[in-house]
Amino acid sequence: MAVFVLRLGHRIGRDKRISTHCGLVSRTFGASGIFYSGENDEALENSIRSVVKSWGGPFEIKHVKSWRKFIEDFRGTKVHLTMYGLPFHKNIRQIRKMKNVLVIVGGEKVPGHVYQMADFNLAVTSQPHSEIAALALFLHEFFQGKELEKKFQKANRKIIPQERGKKVVEKHLD
Repeated sequence: MAVFVLRLGHRIGRDKRISTHCGLVSRTFGASGIFYSGENDEALENSIRSVVKSWGGPFEIKHVKSWRKFIEDFRGTKVHLTMYGLPFHKNIRQIRKMKNVLVIVGGEKVPGHVYQMADFNLAVTSQPHSEIAALALFLHEFFQGKELEKKFQKANRKIIPQERGKKVVEKHLD
């Protein structure tokens, strides 16, 4: 089973932090990769790849020219996170049974076609909220909290949990 995220409509000047955080949350909460449409942004890709290099993976990031073609071609279940959708907690068990899942996260105004192309239009709440928070909650519930114990492969850095202070172990590559 694999879960991927599609971030719609990335705009370099406006969405750098939001798209980066979508990538970070996707990786940390168990997705296999993130794809993004809109403007192609090498800095965004390099930022996520740098995190994967330091903190481990596997995780991929890739730009797609056409979000519509990407969604059409995706072999699996398409889940669009939107505050206008059905309550996700009432559908999550059904989605967990699927082999491949694409979680679609909005950016700029989401085109109406996305709602039609999705197998599920789901809301973590029917109130205005952050797409990053919605993504984190969805992935956490999808993986039933098991992603919190995930071990990342080829990590060069690892945090040693502390009650106070910060302890990071670094593997030096020579």
